[in-house]
Amino acid sequence: MHEKTATNNFKLRVEKFLERQEFMKHIGFDLSVIEEGKTEGWLDIQQIHKQQKGLVHGGVTATVADIVAGFAAYTTVPMDCHVVTAEIKISYFKAGMGDKLHAIGYVIKKGRKLNFCEAEIWAVKGEERNLIAKATTTMAVITPQDINHKMNA
Repeated sequence: MHEKTATNNFKLRVEKFLERQEFMKHIGFDLSVIEEGKTEGWLDIQQIHKQQKGLVHGGVTATVADIVAGFAAYTTVPMDCHVVTAEIKISYFKAGMGDKLHAIGYVIKKGRKLNFCEAEIWAVKGEERNLIAKATTTMAVITPQDINHKMNA
């Protein structure tokens, strides 16, 4: 039996988990909104985030989509569980140009073993916002039993 998600504790749990997110720190992405079933974050676009033509690299866009969708799912699972990305599909609508990326992730269908999520990635320059990509993801719920089974296999 899983410990139920404590509504008052999911934000604190995510914030604690963020302390160990070294790759997220490395690229400079910060979560700014943590709600049950939804997260948002920002990335100040730097030269290291760009490809050869000066546009935001598609891999950066996919990465921030994965992060916000994953953490949105993480806010909905029992306290003793985790989530990992089982599948991600991203559609690019426009070139990534701007000063910042704004990523919004949310759960569209919560399940016992799988959470289905979406993410929107917006390029922001001043007051101008452009939706540059949208992702759909499947996040697998990892239980303590799953971890114990893998370690004993």
